[in-house]
Amino acid sequence: MSSDAPAFEISVTLKRGRPRLTYEFTAGPGLTALFGPSGAGKTSLLDAVAGLARPAQGRIAVSGTVLYDRAARIDLKPEQRRCGYVFQDLRLFPHHTVRDNLRYGWKLAEARRRSLGWDDTLDLLGIAPLLDRMPATLSGGEAQRVAIGRALLSGPAFLLMDEPLASVDAARRGEILGLIERIRSDLKLPILYVSHDRAEVERLADRIIPIPAP
Repeated sequence: MSSDAPAFEISVTLKRGRPRLTYEFTAGPGLTALFGPSGAGKTSLLDAVAGLARPAQGRIAVSGTVLYDRAARIDLKPEQRRCGYVFQDLRLFPHHTVRDNLRYGWKLAEARRRSLGWDDTLDLLGIAPLLDRMPATLSGGEAQRVAIGRALLSGPAFLLMDEPLASVDAARRGEILGLIERIRSDLKLPILYVSHDRAEVERLADRIIPIPAP
């Protein structure tokens, strides 16, 4: 991946009924926030970047690597995109311990692509005491930290974060916001971040991309 290329180059049209949704923007390093109301298609765009949804047309590149280009017939599989995805509903495996949820991310990464070690990730997120717990026993903030840990341990080239504070109570929001700031500043991974909270994106984002209601 080229260090001189923009972090995100996105020009796509998504099929989501009528009307179709079109997004076009270029963003540099750091955290780019997609800001807009619920139902504006922000999650659909993240899914397209991750390879979980196929655009009707267009092109997606991250740090110089083309992930999707309809005209050039490029469409990398999700596992080839090196994307760490933190879903709004977290998607932790309910019948596996925190340790096994984290190992799932760890096993996805080739050793040479792991920019953050196992112990470093546990320390960064403060989740070592949670390893033997089951997801159902975690608070919203604890579960969010585990979901972020699983994404980081997958050796990502970039992160997608979909409303990461949605399941976090008000008392823990500041804690998770501070954690995201550390990830943005210390790990230097490009982040595409979805929110409909103006104060949240103004605190976190290096740039804000408005996503209007369809």
